[in-house]
Amino acid sequence: MLNKRTTEVYALGQHISMSAHKARRVIDQIRGRSYEETLMILELMPYRACYPIFKLVYSAAANASFNMGSNEANLVISKAEVNGGTIVKRLKPRARGRSFAIQKPTCHITIVMKDISLDEYIDTDSIPWSQKPKWKKKHTTMSYYDMYSNGGTWDKK
Repeated sequence: MLNKRTTEVYALGQHISMSAHKARRVIDQIRGRSYEETLMILELMPYRACYPIFKLVYSAAANASFNMGSNEANLVISKAEVNGGTIVKRLKPRARGRSFAIQKPTCHITIVMKDISLDEYIDTDSIPWSQKPKWKKKHTTMSYYDMYSNGGTWDKK
């Protein structure tokens, strides 16, 4: 029997203080590239968003080597996305006692790395019984609830 093996690891950076548009400009350049090539690109690009993304890529590679025992030469960025975060609102004092609203945007960056040397499926028939993972099946039942046929809330007179 074939079972799916996890070959992907991720690193998530939340509330990074820059706009999502500026971070997407860098993320679009590294999506689909290898780990070493990504590090070289991020070190040489002149944008401020490169440093937090560099730290996330490095963290995802460390997660891959620790969790799956992967080599950094086999890692590829399979998915990289930037989502908008919360907007921090501040007030700046202006002339004549007035104030001016300043909005500081944040973003959430997700880097997913995949190990291309690992197979996605493992054959559990070739593994000895003592080393097989102990998966438990969850038995769930679906019940159909129809509020119109069983005298729902609008059946009052």
